[in-house]
Amino acid sequence: MTDLNLIFALVSFYFVMYVTPGPNNAMVLTSGLKFGFFKTIPHMSGITIGHVLQLILVCMGLGKIFQIFPQLQNILKIICSFYLLYLGYKIIGSFSKIKEDNSRPLKFYEAALFQIINPKAWTISSMAASGFLPEDGNLIISIIFIAFVALIICPLSISPWAAFGSAIRNLVKSNKIKAAIEYFLAILLLITAIIIVLQ
Repeated sequence: MTDLNLIFALVSFYFVMYVTPGPNNAMVLTSGLKFGFFKTIPHMSGITIGHVLQLILVCMGLGKIFQIFPQLQNILKIICSFYLLYLGYKIIGSFSKIKEDNSRPLKFYEAALFQIINPKAWTISSMAASGFLPEDGNLIISIIFIAFVALIICPLSISPWAAFGSAIRNLVKSNKIKAAIEYFLAILLLITAIIIVLQ
C-alpha cells in the first residue's frame, strides 16, 4: 500500500466518487442552503464516519451479502429515492419562508445511519474493496489505509456542496429568486431519485 501510483489512484477514485452528484451531496447542498455551512458540519461528519465504517465492513466481507441477495440493492434504491423525493418536497418553501416548517439540520448519527440506505455509498465501498484490496499482503493494514484515505477525502469532497448552498443562502435576498432556487433543487433531487432507481 505504499506504492505512490496506488495512493494517487485511490485518492482520485474517492475524490471523483465523493464530489460527483449523489444523495449525500444533494442533502448537504440543501442543508447548507437552509441552515448554513457550520450547522451542516455534523451532517458532513456523520456522512464521513458512517461511510468509513460501511467501507470497513464491506472490506471485511459484508459486501458479499449483495452478491448473495442482489435484490437488497434494489430495495435500498427505492427507499433512498423516496427519501430524496421527501426532501425535495420539504425544501419547497423552506428557504424563501413561503411556508414555515420545523425542520432542522440532520444530526451526526442520522447522517451516519443514512449510509445504510444510500446505494451510491454501497457502490463506492464495494468498488474500493474490489479495486484496492491487495490479493496478498496484510488485509487489516490495507483496510486501515483505505479507510484512512476515505476519512480525509470524503469531507474535502462534500464540503464544497455545503459551502455553495451556504453562499447562496447569504447572497440571495429576493424571495422570488429563493423560491426559484428551491424548485430547482427539488427538481435536482427528483432527477437524482430517478437516476438511482434506473441504475
